[in-house]
Amino acid sequence: MSREPAQLSPVSRTAVGVAGLRALENGRPDRLFEDPYAGAFFHAGRELFENAPRRSLGPVFAHQVAVRTRYYDEFVADAGQVVILAAGLDARAFRLPWAEGVRVFELDLPEVLEFKDRVLAQQGARARCLRTVVPVDLREDWTGPLREAGFDPNRPAAWVVEGLLVYLSHDEAERLLLAVTELSAPGSRISFEHRPDGVNDGLLRQARAIGGEVTELWQGGLGTKAPEWLAAHGWTPETATIADLAVRYGREPEDTGRGGFVAATRVG
Repeated sequence: MSREPAQLSPVSRTAVGVAGLRALENGRPDRLFEDPYAGAFFHAGRELFENAPRRSLGPVFAHQVAVRTRYYDEFVADAGQVVILAAGLDARAFRLPWAEGVRVFELDLPEVLEFKDRVLAQQGARARCLRTVVPVDLREDWTGPLREAGFDPNRPAAWVVEGLLVYLSHDEAERLLLAVTELSAPGSRISFEHRPDGVNDGLLRQARAIGGEVTELWQGGLGTKAPEWLAAHGWTPETATIADLAVRYGREPEDTGRGGFVAATRVG
């Protein structure tokens, strides 16, 4: 087996663990989504967890990942142009029933996208949309490469910022979102995770009680005032909790506090 996954950065390696959680959900008869490639990603990268501590964060995040995946699947369902920032190992371009002509841009570090494409090729996967990968470091200039790849800032876009901001400092998160705002035509939409209770968020407290490499990487992102920030920068925000979404999807909610997601639409 290739040793390539071991070369992924600590933040990028979390994508392999998340793929494992999506694979578990995909195996349930009452699954909230279908992801036939998640198991292949985890199998290809499982060596990263051979020396992992016995107390895993998997059980803590399994429910959240299942709800989050379904939520973002629905968020992009009607979009004509989609940008997935820190795309990781999710295979939406390959597994969702896209309308004809939809363009999906996946941005992530080069080694993540290379690993992803290698596994997908081994599975014989074929994109169901116009898929374009853009290898970049989102802490550096990424808007130029995105434009050069064919992104049209004059068309509304759906921006997916899944599982990313918590790994960025406040300044890094703000720079990222300001860049998104600059590229967003009226009618564009954005969504990312939002935890109004900050460090007191139930899910984060459970994870920190276990500890490990992942929790040590968290920097907090935009903080607790994301809806207010979006409103001040030309977006109309709405929020949804994981608990409420779980009920909507027919799943028993877990006690994870008020954490969930913010979604916003760019106004003219």
